[in-house]
Amino acid sequence: MTDGDAGSGNADWGLDLGPDGLERYARHIVLEDVGPTGQAALLDASVLVVGAGGLGSPAIQYLAAAGIGRLGIVDDDVVERSNLQRQVIHGEADLGRPKVESAADAVAALNPDVTVEPHEARLAASAADGDGQDVRAAADLITDYDVVLDASDNFPTRFLVNDACVLAETPFVHGAVYRFEGQLTTVAAGGEPCYRCLFPEAPPEGTVPDCATAGVLGVLPGTIGTMQATEAIKLLLDVGDPLTDGVLYYDALEPGTERVDLRPRPDCALCGDEPTIETVDDVTYEGGCGVDAA
Repeated sequence: MTDGDAGSGNADWGLDLGPDGLERYARHIVLEDVGPTGQAALLDASVLVVGAGGLGSPAIQYLAAAGIGRLGIVDDDVVERSNLQRQVIHGEADLGRPKVESAADAVAALNPDVTVEPHEARLAASAADGDGQDVRAAADLITDYDVVLDASDNFPTRFLVNDACVLAETPFVHGAVYRFEGQLTTVAAGGEPCYRCLFPEAPPEGTVPDCATAGVLGVLPGTIGTMQATEAIKLLLDVGDPLTDGVLYYDALEPGTERVDLRPRPDCALCGDEPTIETVDDVTYEGGCGVDAA
């Protein structure tokens, strides 16, 4: 969709959003770069959110409120009381429940237009990687969605999302938080640059702080997760400038942001001149815990 398509004037008002839809999405419809055509595109779109924790919580809520027609949520964790300081899609009554179920109920209460596809499983390179746990093969799952949000809490999953999305030519939005700082970048379909251009490989295990002990300011994932949802909606509407050639760093203590250019690496193993990763089976996904998103 182009900017002109989204706001092409009165002809678009013939789209049948129904009286409830016209009322629900009224503030979108009056936007020149969205309009009824853009809103119809959002209702026809699909987004996969990897992780229903700190980043996933606000992203899921705002994507649902915006009317993304189909939301996939993949997470194998259950709600714990220590999550509630930042994972605002869950509540006290959800303790012990699978996060995907809690998140699905929250979306249903927020917007009945949205179909939620809960995947109570761990994202893995292969269905054979389960070791007795429920897993979803990343390559199979990702190809079923228009855009992916990486709201995971560990480096192996981030690299897996990156590799599977770039190989499938599916755009994705990466976010991460740590203590008082967050980062955001968007990887276009096919990469160039991709997450491996930023981090060629995961840090060795044990060289980064443990996710549970490093801590994170509770409101920080709300800031970064909402930015992730914004980037996803921009991609779906084809409006604005997605953050595909830079990394945005946010410091809650200053506060402020800094944008750093991200350029393709000719030696990138995935999207470089002579890539060595042709499938996710070519990689062993392991490494340090990293920053805390969940």
